[in-house]
Amino acid sequence: MMEFEKVGIEGLVLCKPKVIEDERGFFSETFRKDLLENFISKKLDFCQHNTSESSFGVLRGLHFQTAPKPQTKLISVSHGEILDVALDIRKDSPNYGKYYSVILNDTNNFQLLVPKGFAHGFISLSEIVRVNYQVDNYYSNKNEFTINPFDKDLKINWILEKNQIIINDKDQSSIKLSQSPTYKF
Repeated sequence: MMEFEKVGIEGLVLCKPKVIEDERGFFSETFRKDLLENFISKKLDFCQHNTSESSFGVLRGLHFQTAPKPQTKLISVSHGEILDVALDIRKDSPNYGKYYSVILNDTNNFQLLVPKGFAHGFISLSEIVRVNYQVDNYYSNKNEFTINPFDKDLKINWILEKNQIIINDKDQSSIKLSQSPTYKF
């Protein structure tokens, strides 16, 4: 069984799989399409599964894709711990420019459903972290954009000191939210 919780910003869902433990270890049903679709009252059709591995302090994001290739993402962690961040980029949303963050790790087994209209990023808080993404649209380089995770207008608390953060040039030199493409929902 799985528990779902609407959190912070309309559209975001925290998924909390039940973990059954015994002397052998544990078992957890980590995804149930029917239950999640019933909770969000929308159909999901995940078509691509991605995995990334990062060392401590690696910051990835804030990434999103525009039409005609926007993506809903279901984020989970199979090893380690991250601070996961979803930024509302829906121009017509009352929460435009606000973000939600949550700790996802291999102990709590939480997942975050990040719908279309959000930019997504995370920072690794463990020596090694393995992050899994299910997405409902294929990757499109032509439609991919990145919002600078250090955009001062966003005021995102990445937990670590800036000198502890490892970020690639593409993400660090990306645009501010105010310069990003419009996302209408």
